[in-house]
Amino acid sequence: MQPGREKDGAGAGPYATVLNIQRMSTEDGPGLRTTVFLKGCSLACRWCHNPEALVSKPQLVWHPWKCLNTRLCDAVCPEDALRRIEDKIEIDHARCTACGECADQCPSTALEILGRRWGLRELVGEVLKDRSYFETSEGGVTVSGGEPALRARFVAPFLERCRSLRIHTAIDTSGMCSARSLDSVARHADLILYDLKDIDSGRHARHTGVSNERILSNLISLSRGIREGGLPGRLWIRTPLIPGATFSDENLAGLGAFIARHLGDVVTRWELCAFNNLAADKYARLGMTWDFEGTRLMSEEELRHSEEIARRSGVDPEIILATGRTRLEPKGDGGRDMES
Repeated sequence: MQPGREKDGAGAGPYATVLNIQRMSTEDGPGLRTTVFLKGCSLACRWCHNPEALVSKPQLVWHPWKCLNTRLCDAVCPEDALRRIEDKIEIDHARCTACGECADQCPSTALEILGRRWGLRELVGEVLKDRSYFETSEGGVTVSGGEPALRARFVAPFLERCRSLRIHTAIDTSGMCSARSLDSVARHADLILYDLKDIDSGRHARHTGVSNERILSNLISLSRGIREGGLPGRLWIRTPLIPGATFSDENLAGLGAFIARHLGDVVTRWELCAFNNLAADKYARLGMTWDFEGTRLMSEEELRHSEEIARRSGVDPEIILATGRTRLEPKGDGGRDMES
């Protein structure tokens, strides 16, 4: 099914462009979860691990390892956005409209459209397929992105419908949205995963494209709603540890002080997420460069040091958790770094 078409029909209600539906996830809330990734983000983080979610429209990518070199796609693009150089295909993303003509001709799915328009009823039906996993693992559905609050008119009724079916719901948000939109989706979320990246507004702007004032203000309002009983969900804070950006003692101490002062009685988990370096191929397929392509994984020692700084920041040490892969340092044999 090509983007822009949905089983529910054009007049069936709200829709959203979904990048991916990831099943059996263990990283986006409790239990086994089905995570719905929406396209479109309000930030431009230099380290973004999902660059295909930055823009709201569908995008065409080429997977070279799948290509059978049949050349069936060569002459079908109405915008002349494909260029073949020997056995490689280059996509002019400025010209490409993601119409899907070339992907329809590709027998091996080497050409793929990232992003598909889903209707509300259709998506609810899709996640219901995993209900047995939710019930046995105390899991549920998480809406991520991109930024789910940018699609509040879709996400709010989607979460509301899932909760009415007794499915645990969660949203993963950066908080960079209107307070009204955030409130409308939070009212139907059993868990809110809130990203706090940098406490310094200037650094935040340099690394994400925007300052953090609205993000912090929305978080304080959100915590007030939870505290006063107007919002049903628990609150988890997640901080990405990015070498050369958010990974510093100063930043972690500052974030911890903010959490302790404004959120200490409502936050039930502060997760420190170690940097991963697996996004380089995604950027290449989209014709983009990645500032962190050559950045190594953190060492286990660095990750534990970050955890210790956070525990000394004023936040309840019991709610702090450091997660993610780390590298193992070679022991004098000149070997390469290994990952754990």
